[in-house]
Amino acid sequence: MSLKDRINQDFLVAFKNKEMDKKNFLGLIKGEIQNEIGRTGKDDDETVMNILKKMEKSLKQTNTDESLAELEYIKPYLPVMMGEDRIREILTNYKDNGLNNVGQMMGEFNKTFKGMADNKVVSELAKEIINN
Repeated sequence: MSLKDRINQDFLVAFKNKEMDKKNFLGLIKGEIQNEIGRTGKDDDETVMNILKKMEKSLKQTNTDESLAELEYIKPYLPVMMGEDRIREILTNYKDNGLNNVGQMMGEFNKTFKGMADNKVVSELAKEIINN
């Protein structure tokens, strides 16, 4: 099931269960998705994920009780972020296989794990691994 379909389904469940805050927030997300599809013509999970990540960033920056509650509504749709140990293991493997600069490591990492780790953390760990 696509992210868009999951959001639509959860919107209907929230509506039926009279969870108005959740329903309204998911309705906002649905509107953002439709606007982006209309603007770009792209109707895929990557488009939806980009919208969700922008909203996540905005909600974290707002940092109010309401924004933190709304953040909980979108968490089920976001990928689980990789821990530093797992990132370090992957990057060490890249180094062992001949990738010896941050750009190469970042490029390879993002081919496979895009969106599953904070790129700032990946970059810092890549620098650390290269220098050891």
